[in-house]
Amino acid sequence: MGVLSSLSAFSVFLAITAVGFLFLIISLVFGEIFDFFDGGFDHDLDQEGPGFFSSRVIAVFVTAFGGFGAIGTHYGLTPVPASLLGIGGGFVFGGAVFAFARFLYAQQATSEVRSHDLVGQTCRVIVGIPAGGIGQVRCRVGEELVDKVARASDSDPIPENTSVRVAEVLGEVVIVKRQ
Repeated sequence: MGVLSSLSAFSVFLAITAVGFLFLIISLVFGEIFDFFDGGFDHDLDQEGPGFFSSRVIAVFVTAFGGFGAIGTHYGLTPVPASLLGIGGGFVFGGAVFAFARFLYAQQATSEVRSHDLVGQTCRVIVGIPAGGIGQVRCRVGEELVDKVARASDSDPIPENTSVRVAEVLGEVVIVKRQ
């Protein structure tokens, strides 16, 4: 009990800063810590990208809370106003990290080609489509080449190397029309 009574508010805020910083370093090295424990605090929020309760944002909040609290006590504030200063600093810095992480997440690109991206695309028949049968077409969607099983929209055959347009997508099969 003697050790606890000798701790100053400044020491407590510095300890909180150290714990938050250690948590931040661990989070940066090993990734989202809460993912190792079968989810995180914000798994039910159904959002794209990192959440406000991600381990990095929490670590920055705790670090800023302790740092601003220590600064407040150093300049003569009592623990309650220093804590309010720490909460404000935590929200500012945690919010900045959250906003930056969301910005970075939004900049990511994907090479995924969805079915509705194919409709209206011009393709080339690479395996001839017989009358009433199926063949294969190759389309370029963005930078991706996509090969799809194809069926003619009418019952006429379409020979190899013919340019066609995708009219609709039915599962894994595209329905094509001659151009």
